Amino acid sequence: MTDVASARDADGGGTGTRSGALHVEVVSVEQELWSGDATIVIARTTEGELGVQPGHTPLLGRLDGVVRIRRTEGAELVVAPHGGFISVTEDGVSILAETAEFADDIDADRAAQALERARDAGDEPWAPAAEQRARIRLAAVGRAA
Repeated sequence: MTDVASARDADGGGTGTRSGALHVEVVSVEQELWSGDATIVIARTTEGELGVQPGHTPLLGRLDGVVRIRRTEGAELVVAPHGGFISVTEDGVSILAETAEFADDIDADRAAQALERARDAGDEPWAPAAEQRARIRLAAVGRAA
C-alpha cells in the first residue's frame, strides 16, 4: 500500500494544485489511501470510460473498473476500486470506494485463482461480486480475465 505521507511529499505537499493539475484523492471507507496532484484521471464507470482533466465539468459516476491516475511528475498510479464512485468537482477528483487496491499491491496469481473460484461457484450468491472484483484486480495488473 502507498504511504499517504510519502505520496504527499512526492507531490509537493499541501492541498492546493499546481497550475494545470487536478487534486485527486483515493478514499476507502476506512481511510484515505492516496492524495496528490495529477494531469489526468481515467476511470471505467457504468457509462463507459471517462477521462478527467483540469476544468472538467462536475459529475458523479459509479465506478465499474480500473482507475488510472497520471501524476504531475509523469508516473501512473493504477487503482482497482471495489464498489464506489468518482466525484468531479471544481476542487478536484475523489475516488470513493468501499475498498481499493493499488496495482503494485495485487498478487496476479491469487486474483486469477479467485476468478476461477468465482466462475466455478455457479449460482452462489457471492460469486458475481467476487468475479467482478477479480476481473478488476486482473485488469489493474494488465492481465486479461
